[in-house]
Amino acid sequence: MGIIAWILIGLLAGLIAKALMPGKDPGGIIITTLIGIAGGLLGGWLGKVLFGVDSIDGFFDLSTWIAAVVGSVILLALYRLATGGRHAHRHT
Repeated sequence: MGIIAWILIGLLAGLIAKALMPGKDPGGIIITTLIGIAGGLLGGWLGKVLFGVDSIDGFFDLSTWIAAVVGSVILLALYRLATGGRHAHRHT
């Protein structure tokens, strides 16, 4: 798959992960996309290591999307753990 396909999968997988795990997160759409792209890679790697399947076959394969969303949910949870206590609150 090309870089445009990875960005599109990342954006959508990141949005799906945020829909499955609602809440306020710092970073906006850029962080959501990066978490989605990294989540797709993580999900594909975990699928290969744990189950011996090539889960990043192509853009329209269900396994690609499942791997991307599962990986994105994992990374979003880790991101929230890492940034949870650092929300900036300004008092005026």
